[in-house]
Amino acid sequence: MKTFSAVIEQDSATGLYVGFVPGFPGAHSQGGTLDELQHNLHEVIAMLLEDPPSIDEEVSIRIQ
Repeated sequence: MKTFSAVIEQDSATGLYVGFVPGFPGAHSQGGTLDELQHNLHEVIAMLLEDPPSIDEEVSIRIQ
């Protein structure tokens, strides 16, 4: 399992949570809740990891 840490902020104007994974270009998303953001980031990272061959590991995202 690969673990990634995300930086998360809440947009004061919209109330949405926005997050990105430092050092991982393209790994960013938003969500109305922290759970939704985590799900969205998981999907983005999984999609970005599809290109390299032989990646059979699950993705885990840490939110603190």
